[in-house]
Amino acid sequence: MDHALVVIDDTDAHRELLAEAGRLAHDTGAKLTVLAWITPDQVNETADNLEVIEQMEGTSYSEPDSSSTAEQFARQIAEEVFDSFDESVEYATDGIVVEESERADEVIATAEELGSDHLFVVGRRRSPTGKALFGDFAQRILLNFDGTVTIKMD
Repeated sequence: MDHALVVIDDTDAHRELLAEAGRLAHDTGAKLTVLAWITPDQVNETADNLEVIEQMEGTSYSEPDSSSTAEQFARQIAEEVFDSFDESVEYATDGIVVEESERADEVIATAEELGSDHLFVVGRRRSPTGKALFGDFAQRILLNFDGTVTIKMD
């Protein structure tokens, strides 16, 4: 493993996966990138909330860059997880804005851009029918990523 990419969300399973990836990257001297993602709907919701706050306070806020918001989230979660470690974990953070249906493809593209050879993702248990109807993020990663994939089931 030379460069690992960990895809996170704000759940215990994602935090556990990040901790495991951090330990492995530290022990092997690999690069580690922590990637968070948000949907365009979440971006719009944040913008709407800012607008309400601006009206209530009579102030003006600049609209945040969406990928920066996701990256800031990745940094916050990584700091929380790695602060509990005895050793220091070197990592970078990244964020993407993507529709959930396109998430696997975008994560793979990001991993390839970064030169990652190992992906860490959390998968959900679904019935075969659920996978057929809605797709399965972890399954698409497994089938389409040209490297090692570690999946933690939620």
